[in-house]
Amino acid sequence: MDENTDENTGQNTGQSNVSGEPLEVCSLEPLTGFYRDGFTNTGPEDIGSHTVCAVVTAEFLEHQKSIGNDLSTPHPQFGFPGLKPGDRWGVCAGRWLQAYHDGVAAPVVLKATNEAALSTVPMEALTEHSADVPDDPSAFADGAG
Repeated sequence: MDENTDENTGQNTGQSNVSGEPLEVCSLEPLTGFYRDGFTNTGPEDIGSHTVCAVVTAEFLEHQKSIGNDLSTPHPQFGFPGLKPGDRWGVCAGRWLQAYHDGVAAPVVLKATNEAALSTVPMEALTEHSADVPDDPSAFADGAG
């Protein structure tokens, strides 16, 4: 953990998520993030804006490979283990948006997605694919609506 991580909560205290709250960990195994800190932290060096915390699916990985972004092949020399379906990973906002437009967007963990993603991806698209809520939120309706 780094100086921006609260040791008690595991939350990043330096950057915010898309809800304006402290950014939460995306993945420590595999260790993700442009800075390999487990978060979707971003900065001037992060040209690709690795700010969307996605739960990758087979379809998403296949799509990424087909557009030249192979996320499944390990590259240990870069500290990259290769991803498998179900892994959480900080993906480039533009690549996620491209998958969204192509109908293969991976689910998104909103609490771990950096607010900087909103400069590329509409909040509605992220919410539509949120892994934080069920597919049918009406299951929570009490009928009093």
